Amino acid sequence: MKTLRFQTDQELQQFQKWVEKFPCACPRWLWGSRVSLMVYDPDYMKVVLGRSDPKNHGSYRFLAPWIGYGLLLLNGQTWFQHRKMLTPAFHYDILKPYVVLMADSVRVMLDKWEELISQDSHLEISEHISLMTLDTIMKCAFSQKGSLQTDSKSQSYIQAIKDVKTLFISRVRNFFYQNNIIYWLTPDGRWNQRACQLAHQHTDRVIKLRKAHLQEEEELEKVRRKRNLDFLDILLFARMKNGSSLSDKDLRAEVDTFMFEGHDTTASGISWILYALATHPEHQQRCRKEIQSLLGDGASITWDHLDQMPYTTMCIKEALRLYPPVPAVGRELSKPITFPDGRSLPKGIYVSLNFYALHHNPKVWPNPEVFDPSRFAPGSDSHSHAFLPFSGGSRNCIGKHFAMKELKVAVALTLLRFELAADPLQAPIPVPKIVLDSKNGIHLKLRKLL
Repeated sequence: MKTLRFQTDQELQQFQKWVEKFPCACPRWLWGSRVSLMVYDPDYMKVVLGRSDPKNHGSYRFLAPWIGYGLLLLNGQTWFQHRKMLTPAFHYDILKPYVVLMADSVRVMLDKWEELISQDSHLEISEHISLMTLDTIMKCAFSQKGSLQTDSKSQSYIQAIKDVKTLFISRVRNFFYQNNIIYWLTPDGRWNQRACQLAHQHTDRVIKLRKAHLQEEEELEKVRRKRNLDFLDILLFARMKNGSSLSDKDLRAEVDTFMFEGHDTTASGISWILYALATHPEHQQRCRKEIQSLLGDGASITWDHLDQMPYTTMCIKEALRLYPPVPAVGRELSKPITFPDGRSLPKGIYVSLNFYALHHNPKVWPNPEVFDPSRFAPGSDSHSHAFLPFSGGSRNCIGKHFAMKELKVAVALTLLRFELAADPLQAPIPVPKIVLDSKNGIHLKLRKLL
């Protein structure tokens, strides 16, 4: 089997060519003699995601100086304990009141857009959406008050995250950067340290503020009376109940991990969904009619509304198929594996579960480049592992229900307020940087609806 190399800018286009040539998987060089098997067949996905192999240590360890060993990087029993501890933070009873907070954050962003398009109808949306999703996660999971969308500290945190993601990709693909001593002496290494420091200042401030708030007797009693705790309160109470069960380092790792995953992946999802709708006005208009008949002017949006927009949900899912927020995840095989077609791999092999390639696999999705929401119509038949925008198996995204609700709120309120059109002169160039970003931003033309 041929082994493949690629350049970052052409990577996604290359995936599509390889998928047509190699129907289930193909190997590719990382650097030196290190090879990884890229998998994009649903049956192969099901086998790997049904196991408990650890994350690919070779590349994921480079994220540790930034997000530490939280849910994303942990393995084994410690991962299981942390997952079990944090799962209640995503219980439906906790998520329901978040819809109001999500809507408030979206409206702040839309008000800003209304002001901006009075000067120029063309707008780069992804920066604004990142600030909005950070604002949302800060209110919902970290009990922060007020809007952070005009706060320069929030903007510097988002820039730091962008820098760390870019530096991570360049490090993974540079043989000489594999060595820590060499890497930290390079300009990239020093830049990485500065970016991590900025990100940590933001999360440390959040933890410190909440700890101080919980020193107030009234707030502490209010939290103790709650049946289900918010994300950060679960961590802080675990620390208070039994100091040895969760160190300060563990606590910050979980906060750093969720602060990133809870805003950046969602921002990617919303940005690409709005782009997909902007480029398909007939589907955009059908979604808008559905939302108008359900919400009127959108002054009030509740949890129950979000399950009553079937066509909009189909469009959201189809956009997530075309533009999965997390294009791939890695595993290191802890024992040999045999796939349904009889092919096998030995222990120790790196496997890249490539969701982007899976979602663009013509064997799985006929005419994969066509935006066709009917693929997700009620009763439509597809493989259980054909659509994985939130990964799958026991290590799937812990916040997938939170994310899906936020996507629906953002899309519904945006379509009620604006008509979206693509900017023909600035088509986005998707690039995988842990999350699916656009190399040149996402530029739309907005028209305010009366």
